[in-house]
Amino acid sequence: MDAKDIKKEYTNGEVTVVWQSAKCIHSGNCVRNNPDVFQPKEKPWIKIEASSTEKIIDTVNKCPSGALTYFKNK
Repeated sequence: MDAKDIKKEYTNGEVTVVWQSAKCIHSGNCVRNNPDVFQPKEKPWIKIEASSTEKIIDTVNKCPSGALTYFKNK
């Protein structure tokens, strides 16, 4: 895994968002659809507590590259 291929997970207890940097095409869909959560100028850039689980899932589903995925926590 090189420096450009980063995989990070962010969870709010109900859902975990997985971000894979190598797949990201910077479409901006995540930022436009849910700017409270997806803040690319911040560290960490995903503030998963800032939105409902439903809205986070809806936003992740709009990611065209597959860089953002999610799974529900048990």
